[in-house]
Formats: sequence, C-alpha cells, structure tokens
Amino acid sequence: MAIKISKTFLMRKLHQLTGIVPLGAFFFVHMFTNSKAMSGADVFNEAVADIHHIPYLLFIEIFGIFLPLLFHSVYGIYISAEARPNGLNYGYGRNWFYIFQRVTGVFLFFFLIFHILNFRFGMIPGLNLTPIAGNADQSFAIVQREFQITWVFTLYVLGVTATAWHLAYGFFLFAVDWGILIGERAQKMALYASVGLAFFLSAVGINAMVAFNKKCGLLPSAFCEEAEKKGIVEPNASGKF
Repeated sequence: MAIKISKTFLMRKLHQLTGIVPLGAFFFVHMFTNSKAMSGADVFNEAVADIHHIPYLLFIEIFGIFLPLLFHSVYGIYISAEARPNGLNYGYGRNWFYIFQRVTGVFLFFFLIFHILNFRFGMIPGLNLTPIAGNADQSFAIVQREFQITWVFTLYVLGVTATAWHLAYGFFLFAVDWGILIGERAQKMALYASVGLAFFLSAVGINAMVAFNKKCGLLPSAFCEEAEKKGIVEPNASGKF
C-alpha cells in the first residue's frame, strides 16, 4: 500500500530544511566574516574580497541564498498567518517561544529586504548608495558609515538578535519534528542549548557591529593587541580604531 504524503507536509519539511542547511550555514559564515572587523579595515576588506573571488559566486548567491531565503520567508509568513498563539492563556515557556519564533520570522522578512537592498545593492535612498558587491576595498568604510547612524545601528541590533533567536530555536524545532529528539529530558536539555546559542550568536553579531567603530568591539582591547603588534590592525576610514 502506497503511503500518501501531503503537500503541506512536504512544504513544511522543505521550509525547515532551507532554514537550517543553506540559511543557517550562511548566517554562521556571515558572523565569522563580520567578526573580522575586530582586526581592522584591511583584514575585513580582504575577507570580503575573498568572498568575491569564490568561483560561481552569483550561482551560489541565487540558488544557495536568495531562492531558499525567498521560499523560507514567504512560506514562513504563510505559516505565521495560520498561527494560533496561546501564550496569554497558557503561560508556558514553549508557548511564548512559539510566539517569538513567528514574530521574529515576520520581522526578519522585512529586515532582510532592507539589509539586502542597503548593503548588497546600495539602493536605500538617503542611506548607503555604494553596494558592497564589487567594492570590497570600501566595504569596511561603507558599513562603518551606516553603523554611525543611531537608528540604523539599532535596527541591525534587533535584526541580529532576531536572526540568532530564530535560527537557534529553529534548530530545536527541527530536531524535535524530525524525530532526532524524542525523550522529554533530551528535549529539555536541547531547549536550554538553543537559548544559550541564541545569546551567543547575538553577542558575537553585536560585538562585530560595534567593532566597525571601536577596536575589538565590546571586548577589551587586549584581545586585539596581538594582531596589532603584527601590524594587522589598521585605523579605519575615519582615522579611529
């Protein structure tokens, strides 16, 4: 007897996979690259240039990032529209996490549109009009100027935090829905781990943002002294670290 699998089931599984495999991996790489801002403009610009030199980069961007992101975002909005949050009726942590997952998903839909138009294409009127794509040698200065604008910096703090939570809790949901975590104790420990991962990724992302205008970001400057001794850390475009 053939097993019939519903379209909704397949769509939801694909939604989970696109969030974990291409998009989750891309976020980790993105945070790693951004953290190189701690070592100054030259190191960050070189890291961006290395990305520009990846073979078949446009193919990777379209099929490995943009299309999975489009599907994950649009179908995520559809799922959120069907959501029936019950956090007020049942004040359990998992119920509130359910709400946060969908709220962050809707917020990220609009934030990522802004982010891509701003830095990837330089198409936000009144803000940055120089795309980082094709201008690796200016990438540090471009980001630095944007993060000197208070509301832009605040928006990106919210964006990084929302992404960190959405991904970290998404790992937990993926493991539960795919039968990787079965026991109650295993699920409880994994939930704690996902919350910890969300805090860790948020801290890494925010520290990298601060590093564009302050040497080493929020960390003590001693963390960057070794790189500075080797002549790696250079003043940024404004003459400051």
